[in-house]
Amino acid sequence: MTAPFDRAPSALHNTQLSFDSLGTPLSDVTFVIVDLETTGTRAGQSEITEIGAVKTRGGEVIGEFQTLVKPEHSVISPFVARLTGITHAMVDDAPSISSVLPSFLEFSIGAVLVAHNAPFDIGFLRSACERLDYHWPAPTVLDTVTLARRVVGRDEVRNHKLSTLAAHFGTQVEPDHRALSDARATGELLHHLFERFGGYGVTTLEELSTVRQSGWAKRQAKSHLAK
Repeated sequence: MTAPFDRAPSALHNTQLSFDSLGTPLSDVTFVIVDLETTGTRAGQSEITEIGAVKTRGGEVIGEFQTLVKPEHSVISPFVARLTGITHAMVDDAPSISSVLPSFLEFSIGAVLVAHNAPFDIGFLRSACERLDYHWPAPTVLDTVTLARRVVGRDEVRNHKLSTLAAHFGTQVEPDHRALSDARATGELLHHLFERFGGYGVTTLEELSTVRQSGWAKRQAKSHLAK
């Protein structure tokens, strides 16, 4: 589930690269693409109702994680129920976030987290950790919204919503506001974007971190043509 975010997000958040990991080829990086469904848009006030995640390495899916989550205090509004298809009846017997979160953190340990509009999903996960007094590992985070804005222009797409980009690239999985489906679609989108970045000579995680810079695409195009 994605939602509006007040700040312009950078593509790479909380980057903690050691000297050993500088220049790591993207094909050697383990990514966990995550998507959440929630009762609302504000972390700390709304709650998670579903977590879906796909673990990939070298373009191959090596694991998946999915669970409904029973909200402890929030109500699933009729609008959210229509949007996601998740109702109170579906989550009544689901595990609580306190039991689900450790499993997800273990699933994603050591991986780069990826989400479409990452500040939303990562904000909810971090908020849940803080509320439950769980350690937040502060992983490297990639935001496919920002990545797409750097290499997919408005002359190609009308916006950078997940559904629009999935249709543009022809992903096999269509996003449907369910966490695992959206995570799968985002994973496919990520690798389509990697192909675009490869055209600019960007093939490592460290190089990818520079896409947050203003005017990146024009500079990269000039640099790549000059080689």
